Amino acid sequence: MNQPLIELHNFCRQTDDQQVLHNINLTIKSGEKIALLGPSGAGKSTLLMALHQQLRDQCALCPQQLGLVDSLSVFHNIYMAQLEQHSTLYNLWNLLLPVQQQKTAIQNLGAELGIAHLLTKAVARLSGGERQRVAIARAIYRRKNIFLGDEPVTALDPSRSQQVLSQILTHHSTVVVALHDPQLALSVFDRIVGIRNGEIIFDRPSAQASSEQLSHFYAGL
Repeated sequence: MNQPLIELHNFCRQTDDQQVLHNINLTIKSGEKIALLGPSGAGKSTLLMALHQQLRDQCALCPQQLGLVDSLSVFHNIYMAQLEQHSTLYNLWNLLLPVQQQKTAIQNLGAELGIAHLLTKAVARLSGGERQRVAIARAIYRRKNIFLGDEPVTALDPSRSQQVLSQILTHHSTVVVALHDPQLALSVFDRIVGIRNGEIIFDRPSAQASSEQLSHFYAGL
């Protein structure tokens, strides 16, 4: 049996004098693919940040704000994921004249996500969906076993969303992603955690959840 990667017991989080998470009990094991569902303001982002703080060295994070550098190319934004893995001299060289090994790896990753044709374009010139895929590619390029994503596919159509999430699951053994789409959660992930008003309302395998149950959850029933 897999040992837990992380365990939260009666975990609470307060920001700006407001209690955001209340008595969170959550165990995540290696190999799990988890969707966090809940309305805006439910506490999903805060929970993901709490997980990131405890798993920082083991995980790749794709935040909701993306954190891209608009003036740099798509290639260099993706490469930024590996800055800490190389010397300053190597990074400067790659900035001026991209190393073939990096070009090939990023080209292949870009092809998987449908952005290979954009690698030389400045991020400032991209659409919202293209920017999201660049941020996802950067997170994947960290080459970590764990992926944490905060609504990473909100700007993509349903078909593209499922395709991109499948790539995320392919590259990472453990995935925790905040979503707003119950159907996408049911079709892609093996476990669903529902959060409302800073509390976990339900936590079950997706095979034991239904569209009707999730509709009731969002309706507050």
